Amino acid sequence: MAKLVAFYSRADENYFGGQYRSITVGNTEKVANMIAKAIGGEQFKIEQKIPYAADYQTCIQQAKADKQANVRPELAAFPVSLDNYDEIYLGYPNYWGDMPMAVYTFLEAFDWTGKTIHPFCTHEGSGLSGTERKIARICKGARVTDGLAICGSNVDRSTETVRTWLSGQGDRK
Repeated sequence: MAKLVAFYSRADENYFGGQYRSITVGNTEKVANMIAKAIGGEQFKIEQKIPYAADYQTCIQQAKADKQANVRPELAAFPVSLDNYDEIYLGYPNYWGDMPMAVYTFLEAFDWTGKTIHPFCTHEGSGLSGTERKIARICKGARVTDGLAICGSNVDRSTETVRTWLSGQGDRK
């Protein structure tokens, strides 16, 4: 069976340890690319039909409002099916101590029975924030492994961290 790297990522203006910087490829997408290259997996980018603003402060306020209202943003597209995948590497940035609400939209659209989900996130200090448990609660019948959290400021230097995490995935939960 094939492996899928599904991820939500945002470029534009981002926060890096106290500074704002515009980037063309989001931190989570960079990690997703590392994982896909290492495992030979296919990729699917989770994108909102109406994306958040390009400037960081507006974006985080929009994300906070969606979280507080428990919104499920409409996605631009979905994979046709997950039937051909037994392992899904699920990536997302940590927004307000949680996954972006668009990731919930994605997760709630599929039957996860028999799948293995390997969560990974990028953050600037919040780590995974219990998102592994949230994924397990939503994705009934799936096995959710221990996740990987990478500080966004360190993504470009995290190749070995990603490899080490990947090498242990067969032995997790």
